[in-house]
Amino acid sequence: MISKATARFQRISPRKARVIVGMVRGLDAAEALQLLDFTPKSAAPIVRKLIASAIANARVKDTDLDPETLFISKATVDEGPNQHMRRWRPRAQGRATRVVKGVSHIHIELDAH
Repeated sequence: MISKATARFQRISPRKARVIVGMVRGLDAAEALQLLDFTPKSAAPIVRKLIASAIANARVKDTDLDPETLFISKATVDEGPNQHMRRWRPRAQGRATRVVKGVSHIHIELDAH
């Protein structure tokens, strides 16, 4: 049984989020939640809430499911649009360059052993 959860338009760069998602990919869900509690990265609370949401989604699908049997089977981070966070930075000789603010779409899938 697969349970999914998605966090879209999260204000964190995909590069930073991929570090945390790669760290928990393949782990048991309960073990990943404990690991993220003590991880001092800015993406850790976002991914933790997402895994907790996927566990809750699994409980809604199957009320007899034991949450201890769930593991993270698939976890991805995609880049989101940067339409509303456009900023400009002055550069040399009167030019300007864009400041890219990171936006991420994070997807988590849980499966039972």
